Amino acid sequence: MADAAGPGRDTAYMRVALEHAAAAGARGEVPVGAVLVHGADIIATGANAPIASHDPTAHAEIEALRAGGRALGSYRLTDSTLYVTLEPCVMCAAAIVHARVRRLVFGAWDPRAGAAGSITDVFALPQLNHRVDVFGGVLMEECAGLLQRFFAERR
Repeated sequence: MADAAGPGRDTAYMRVALEHAAAAGARGEVPVGAVLVHGADIIATGANAPIASHDPTAHAEIEALRAGGRALGSYRLTDSTLYVTLEPCVMCAAAIVHARVRRLVFGAWDPRAGAAGSITDVFALPQLNHRVDVFGGVLMEECAGLLQRFFAERR
């Protein structure tokens, strides 16, 4: 993995998230992947699985947060960074705040359901008791392209 302090860190972790997204797409799920990093270590990953699991909450972010909580033995994922290939929805954004994730890095913007600035910005709500540092657009073209190809094949 890239040096924890190096400039390629976000890109390297996003590439891992893209691998998980591609795997979800191969299973017929919407291709979204997530990677949870604590320090320089990947402690959890996730990929969309609502169809296979019959669980509407089984988004990539939620899967990674659940696995991260188990890995750290706590629902508070302080000092962690979540990498996800698509801008989180409202449900996932709220879960990220509740989990006390320090930093969110995402790839493609979601103009239909994105809650980090596209349709709303959950992370900017002043009433919430935790702030997440949010950065979007990392490998945006690759992340968006994966989604566009997935949906084009289904049309």
